[in-house]
Amino acid sequence: MRETLVLNASFEPLATVSLRRAVVLVMQDKAVVEHAHPGMRVRAASVDVPVPQVIRLSRYVRVPFRRRAPWSRRGVLVRDQHRCAYCGRRATTVDHVVPRSHGGGDTWLNTVASCAEDNHRKADRTPEQAGMQLLRRPFEPTPADALLSTLGVSVRDGLPEWLALPA
Repeated sequence: MRETLVLNASFEPLATVSLRRAVVLVMQDKAVVEHAHPGMRVRAASVDVPVPQVIRLSRYVRVPFRRRAPWSRRGVLVRDQHRCAYCGRRATTVDHVVPRSHGGGDTWLNTVASCAEDNHRKADRTPEQAGMQLLRRPFEPTPADALLSTLGVSVRDGLPEWLALPA
């Protein structure tokens, strides 16, 4: 199912929602479509709405300040673009750099995406003990980076033209 970026009335990113939820918000006049998928529409007997990629709420919603993006297994895989941190192949699991049995936790800086083979080979050891090297160091994304990465947008690759700020 498609994800839609929800912006506050002040254009700050808030969350991602399903296509169905985005269409409902637009139909209830709680949001407006800022950017739609080109050439795609949602049609029904009395409804013809462009498929929203980005919507903006009509009224400002006060949100508590978030310093950190919440850690999740899915978030680690998306952050690492589903690429194994040890060999570069497609990753399906999350590996703890410092194993949990050695005091390592579920944190952004201690987890990397890994293919099942490398995760099994590393086992209950650190990469140094297993003789393995990380291709890239884990990092903690900002809440905005984490939100954009769920949409498949990478800030490092440059923003798409519909999201870039005008000059």
